[in-house]
Amino acid sequence: MSINIVSAILVIIVAFFAGMEGILDEFQFHQPLVACTLIGAVTGHLVPCIILGGTLQMVALGWANIGAAVAPDAALASVASAIILVLGGNYDTKGIQAAFAAAIPLAVAGLFITMLVRTLAVPIVHIMDGAAEEGNIRKLETWHIIAIILQGLRIAIPAALLLMIPADSVKELLEMMPAWLSDGMAIGGGMVVAVGYAMVINMMATREVWPFFVIGFVVAAITQLTLIAIGALAVAIALIYLNITEGGSGSGSAGGGNHGTGDPLGDILNDY
Repeated sequence: MSINIVSAILVIIVAFFAGMEGILDEFQFHQPLVACTLIGAVTGHLVPCIILGGTLQMVALGWANIGAAVAPDAALASVASAIILVLGGNYDTKGIQAAFAAAIPLAVAGLFITMLVRTLAVPIVHIMDGAAEEGNIRKLETWHIIAIILQGLRIAIPAALLLMIPADSVKELLEMMPAWLSDGMAIGGGMVVAVGYAMVINMMATREVWPFFVIGFVVAAITQLTLIAIGALAVAIALIYLNITEGGSGSGSAGGGNHGTGDPLGDILNDY
């Protein structure tokens, strides 16, 4: 399915903001669930793009920057895979799986692009240092904006190039993808999801959090509950927990001491 000019412009705008958010991390436009949903909204294919975004989001849980090692680029993977899904015209499980399989190598390609842009940012930082020494705030702000624009263009330009490919060519290419490749990428993505969840559990493994973990698994088995109902239940439990902990900490301090929570990092943060 081809994309009309208005939708194409909106897709490029979404891609531009996703590229900037990959660095800013303020509004999370680069997250797969957000980026794919926005592209689905502007192209008129909201539901399949949400499913694709949710699938990629589970994979992206295992992507994290560790020291100087940069994680695969979730922004390009999200934007490009959503565009491929829309251009392919196949919105069933097979089409979503094919777009998902293409997202993994796209994330690696995005990692290479962001390395190039970060290299270009080094001389920009030196220029900004010089502007700071001169006291030229306007020049400093201008180069700051230019650096952020470059991060947006690193996703917007590949998205624009991808939109220029005829939809029939994309569809034929997806149909030529062998089953062993698409199935293998799906299996590999599922393994990455398990690693991501393991990282999250490792960070949350405290006495206070484990009961909520168990409650989550129990509630997930109740299929009659909608996502809105589960979200409302989570907010209610969080409010109850905050009220209990605040009351407990107050009575504990009045009693002459505040005992540890069992989480060393949490104790340090509470001291601040």
